[in-house]
Amino acid sequence: NLTKHGELPVIGVDWHDADAYCRWAGRRLPTAAEWEKAARGTDERTYAWGNNTPTLDLANHQNSSPEAYDGLTPVGSHPAGRSPYGADDMTGNVAEWVSDWYSDGPSRFDPRNPRGPETGYQRIIRGGGRYDGAENLTLARRFFAQPELRATDVGFRCAKDAPQR
Repeated sequence: NLTKHGELPVIGVDWHDADAYCRWAGRRLPTAAEWEKAARGTDERTYAWGNNTPTLDLANHQNSSPEAYDGLTPVGSHPAGRSPYGADDMTGNVAEWVSDWYSDGPSRFDPRNPRGPETGYQRIIRGGGRYDGAENLTLARRFFAQPELRATDVGFRCAKDAPQR
């Protein structure tokens, strides 16, 4: 129902659905490094808004509503929780698929955008969702799951390359 859910993040999509949608829209899933840069900025902050412990004014978290969409908040409902680049809901509400495969080992070295391994069996999820406590909302935290996972607290956002100068 677009009138009821139109401003809510998309949930219940697996990694393949998220990737396909971004490609359809002429974009792509962000890498884990891009996602973290958009959330953290350049000052090594703990959360998108800074280092203060999460509150319900900053992020939708610790929300145990059993109804999938009733527990979500419209995108942009927590302006005090925006990242330094103005990105909404980088932590809380829904965690987000990114393009990288998960690895326990080091990422391929690229100082501007390190990437995970070329293949794997689990994809990285960033951001923490509405069910998570404050300890799972830190920007350094990453989750991982098989790409076929569909969950009521996992969604995605699309990215695009910056224009070449």
